[in-house]
Amino acid sequence: MKISTRGRYALRVMIDLVDHSNGEYVPLKEIAERQNISLKYVEAIMTNLSKHNMVIGKHGAQGGYKLVKDPYSYTALEILEITEGSLAPVGCLDCKTNECEMNTYCKTLPMWEGLQKLVQDYFASISLKGLSETSERYIFGAGI
Repeated sequence: MKISTRGRYALRVMIDLVDHSNGEYVPLKEIAERQNISLKYVEAIMTNLSKHNMVIGKHGAQGGYKLVKDPYSYTALEILEITEGSLAPVGCLDCKTNECEMNTYCKTLPMWEGLQKLVQDYFASISLKGLSETSERYIFGAGI
């Protein structure tokens, strides 16, 4: 599994909202500048996240985006699934593809299912707020 730039940037943008919103709308231009991501790319990410009710946007001079929910209630898993689609390590576990004709007797299927569960459980255990707090410890030299 390889997480694309879209998934990595979506996590960074969401963490930026945790760090800078204080309940207010955060202008996209500021997010783009802080995260060193093009404004067009940030716009595309936010449009996608907005469609999935992760953020809410406001147009105008005081506009921007803010989180819909509490930062602790967002998980890395849900953000990555929105931006990446399935995180299945093999195609036969992806619900969007046809079921593999060998799945009833495939001896490797349990291994792939185990890996998928580990990945999902790991990302589900990480909140946006937790990522924000972890990154602050690194920035200020405390480590984890």
